[in-house]
Amino acid sequence: MSVARSGESAGKKKWPGSTKRDNDMNIGILKEDVSVERRVALSPSGVEVLTTAGHQVFVLHQSASLTLMTDEEYSAAGAVVSYNLEEIIKRSDVVLKISPPTQEELVLLNEGQVWFSFLHLATSQRKILEALLEKKVTAVGYELIENERNNLAVLQVMSEIAGQLSIHIAAHYLQGKKGGRGVLLGSIPRVPSASVVIVGAGVVGKTAARLALDMGAEVTILDKEESRLDQLRYTLRGNLTTAIANTVNLTEATSRADVVIGAVLIKGEKAPHIITEEMVKKMKAGSVIVDVSIDQGGCVETSRPTTLDDPVFIRHGVLHYCVPNIPASVARTATIGLTYALLPYVLDVAKLGLDEALKRNKGLARGLCTFNGWCTNPVIAKAFAFETRSVEQILSNMMQPVRN
Repeated sequence: MSVARSGESAGKKKWPGSTKRDNDMNIGILKEDVSVERRVALSPSGVEVLTTAGHQVFVLHQSASLTLMTDEEYSAAGAVVSYNLEEIIKRSDVVLKISPPTQEELVLLNEGQVWFSFLHLATSQRKILEALLEKKVTAVGYELIENERNNLAVLQVMSEIAGQLSIHIAAHYLQGKKGGRGVLLGSIPRVPSASVVIVGAGVVGKTAARLALDMGAEVTILDKEESRLDQLRYTLRGNLTTAIANTVNLTEATSRADVVIGAVLIKGEKAPHIITEEMVKKMKAGSVIVDVSIDQGGCVETSRPTTLDDPVFIRHGVLHYCVPNIPASVARTATIGLTYALLPYVLDVAKLGLDEALKRNKGLARGLCTFNGWCTNPVIAKAFAFETRSVEQILSNMMQPVRN
């Protein structure tokens, strides 16, 4: 099967400027730096939904090579495959990616474009936010988009994956090969079970706890909200202990842990260092920390970001796994899950136009970080000392008639 490329005939697939209806949108899917990111923003099935609806989708060559989704599959789904990053960005109304924009991509963005990706601006460099504001790009952070139940729609899917993987990762590194304690994360008769301590009872924490309990581990989960802990006591079965996440309880729990899972999330904000360096010093030699919160800065004081190619380091005798994009290690599953979560919001923008989509879809509006030159997220604006405007204020001002 031949791959339709930029400038080549591709049936109904044409570059913008030829036969494009007024209500069609051009949507570009960019390629990631494969050394740190293996997912792609939409699978071929997601692309087919958009092209069937009359929109034009452009995919950068081999964007999904590590998911084993081929250029030919994207072409068969109606996309045009291009080898040229600049061409895709310049011709797209909406740009989709996984990781935040690079400096090269920021330079190419145009005023009025819509950018979708994970952004984590509260922990990123100021220059990214400044560039998005200067160019009047509408930037939507996957980690902030909500559904009708006020849940973090896209992030929840990734959190479920990360929660499961955190236990698999911990089990692997507990083995003695990389300096772990040589402990089985589970149980056998007459041998004490491994001790797993989970800090944070959200989606990551709950998912990790369920899997660890199923494996036979002794699980302690700590959180600041009693209601979350009470719910887990009723829904999970096994050797489970719950406790309020205060200094005394955290110190005691981490000191006896074989594994600590950091699963703290404060929406849009930098994660606080709940687990201090002094607590880490008191942990067992060869124990393992998996800091899932590292994409928000990390909830363990001794954490620092690592990569899928070089994921662990040892500090105070404790193995630290601090990969910000843990779900990328199962890139195909994560891409398919992301597609189902993200597609309704992209479809709304493509079908209704940005302004109308923001008016109708409040969950999408809550995902905005920048809009028409304004920072729309109060937490991010405060972190960088920018003035903020709500989406409603900006839309209202845009609708005001111009007076002479």
